[in-house]
Amino acid sequence: MKKDLGHLRKVYEKGSLEISSVGTDPLLFFKKWFDQAQSYKIIDEPNAFSLSTISKDGFPKSRIVLLKSFDSEGFIFYTNYNSEKGKDILSNPKVGVSFFWPSLERQIIIKGSASKLNDDISDKYFDSRPIGSRLGAIASNQSQVIVNRNILEQKLDDLKKIYKVNPPKRPKSWGGFKIFPISFEFWQGRPNRLHDRIIFNKLDKKWSINRLSP
Repeated sequence: MKKDLGHLRKVYEKGSLEISSVGTDPLLFFKKWFDQAQSYKIIDEPNAFSLSTISKDGFPKSRIVLLKSFDSEGFIFYTNYNSEKGKDILSNPKVGVSFFWPSLERQIIIKGSASKLNDDISDKYFDSRPIGSRLGAIASNQSQVIVNRNILEQKLDDLKKIYKVNPPKRPKSWGGFKIFPISFEFWQGRPNRLHDRIIFNKLDKKWSINRLSP
C-alpha cells in the first residue's frame, strides 16, 4: 500500500524568533512560551509533551505524558516506576522532551537527565489527585500484558470498596521524576521553511546560545 502525502503543506507565518528576544535563561523563556500556550484557548493540553527514553534493547521510545510542575531546575512528571518509561529512566536517565504547539507554530526540544523525586513530594502530589486517579494508579500494573479490560474494571471496583472510608496511600512503585535539562531548542515556524531555531547548551553550569540553520 502506498499513500502520497506530499500535498499536505502548511505555511508558517505566525511569528519570528530572534536571539535578542530569548534572554540568557532558557527556563525563563520556556515559561514565557508555556504561559502563552496556556492562555491560548485552542490548545487543549499545553502541558502535554513527548518523552523519549532509551530501552535496554537500544531502541528509543516516545510517548505523550503530562508536565505537572517546573521550576528553575527542571520539569516534573509522574508515572509508575515499573512502567516501560520508568524502567528505561532508572536504567538510562538520559531523556528527550518535545513540546509542540501547532496552533502557535512552536516547538521546544529539550535534552536532559531524569531522576526520581523524594517520597515526600510524590506523596503530596499523589494525595492531591482525584480519588479515581489514585485508585487507577494502584489498579494498573502499567505496561504489563493483561487478558482483557474487565480485569482492570473489576480491580478498580474492588479498590473502591476497600478505600470507601480511608484514602489510599501512594504505592511505592508510583511517583515522580524530575528532568534536569542540558539543552533547549526553541523552534518558531517561518515562511518558505526557513524556520527560526535558537539553541541553548549548558556547559560548566553556564548556558551558551546560538542560532541554527533550518
